[in-house]
Amino acid sequence: MKMKLEVDFISQELIKPLSPTPEHLRRLHLSFLDQVQSPVCMPIVLFYSKNSNSERCIVLKKSLSKALTMFYPLAGRINNDTFIDCNDEGVLFVEAQVNCQLSDILPNYNPSDSNKLIPLQPDQGKDLVSFFQVTFFKCGGFCISFSLLHKLGDALSQFQFLNSWAAITRGDHSDNISIPIFGTAKLFPPLKLHSGFDNGELLGNDEKIVTKRFVFDASTIAAFQAKFGHEIGYTSSRVIALVAVLWSRFRAVIQTKKTDSNYIWTLTNYVNFRPRAEPPFSEMYFGNFITTAFVQVNIKDRSADEKYNDDARVVSQIRDVLRSVDKKYVENLQKTDVVFNLRQEEVRKLVNGEVIDFFCTSLCKMRIYEADFGWGKPVFVGSAHLPFNNGVSLFDTKDGGGIEAWITLKEEDMAKLEVDKEFLAYVNSSTHPFKLNANSRI
Repeated sequence: MKMKLEVDFISQELIKPLSPTPEHLRRLHLSFLDQVQSPVCMPIVLFYSKNSNSERCIVLKKSLSKALTMFYPLAGRINNDTFIDCNDEGVLFVEAQVNCQLSDILPNYNPSDSNKLIPLQPDQGKDLVSFFQVTFFKCGGFCISFSLLHKLGDALSQFQFLNSWAAITRGDHSDNISIPIFGTAKLFPPLKLHSGFDNGELLGNDEKIVTKRFVFDASTIAAFQAKFGHEIGYTSSRVIALVAVLWSRFRAVIQTKKTDSNYIWTLTNYVNFRPRAEPPFSEMYFGNFITTAFVQVNIKDRSADEKYNDDARVVSQIRDVLRSVDKKYVENLQKTDVVFNLRQEEVRKLVNGEVIDFFCTSLCKMRIYEADFGWGKPVFVGSAHLPFNNGVSLFDTKDGGGIEAWITLKEEDMAKLEVDKEFLAYVNSSTHPFKLNANSRI
């Protein structure tokens, strides 16, 4: 029987930058792409199997203070969706311990456990820009959680900081330490938001939603690619092939309770457009360089004899919309009023129930297993349960071949997905993030 994770908090404090932020850098304006992000902090939790002690926490706090000198906005406070007050008030840093060993929770890891390993829930940070927690396990292993306000940066920005902080901690002063570039508001000018704007409308706080983790082996994903490739004449990426299958099973689950033929299904893909600009934006840019690309299906417009779960067609559609995020698209992003109005219309349709959306964000190919603080690389990396309904976050497995899908649905929809025979046929029955052996220390 899986042990229930119980956390005891040891201490909390505010960690400030080692050197004060210069006066001319005290106000960091948000770009409009930052402004339209939901008011949540996105958590990343990294698990380490090496023996740990309180001395390591002291080392981490000292190196964090050094890292914050370069990444100074993290220690500030957000002000009314317009700017970050880089006032050096500090990041929240919590030290905790749990009642179990890593081996008690990592097999068949439950995403909701991550929510006990972060000091605040993703939507409860108020004006904080980031917060951290180091949690020690009875076996000597530990985990580090880092939650970043989405309005300040995207996932690539988050790992830019994590890997730089890790390099500073282990004393590596090579190119592994990134020098962040702030000031994206110059590229994508902010908007004066009207009083009715609410970028938290899509948060599912009042709904019973759950997040479950499913693992798809490399061989299973390769089979998807081969099958779709035979039908459409080219081989899609691993992520596109898997997303097409997941969206298909999502539609199958949801459709069983829908009778209105006028609704529209949309698949929202979040795209990092840094490499798609001309010239490409540097990966050192810290901010939100993401946009949305939509695939749409209108049930009313489909012919009666057309196969509904035409996954190969969806693969082609996803590829086409992702390809549309090109140089011209990025240039149009700088026409902020046009893009913002389109975004507001999309949100309106979702809130009013005119469309059924499934969102996908992929962290595949990011350096999520590279954060070595001097005690080895993480044995497992995950996120947490987030207050968004109908979506999936994708992560590479540690070996880089498979993909983990962290799926969030309403409880009733998740219950249907978990008994969907076609879906279950694809899922690896053992979701252990790494192999145990007789000499394992966890």
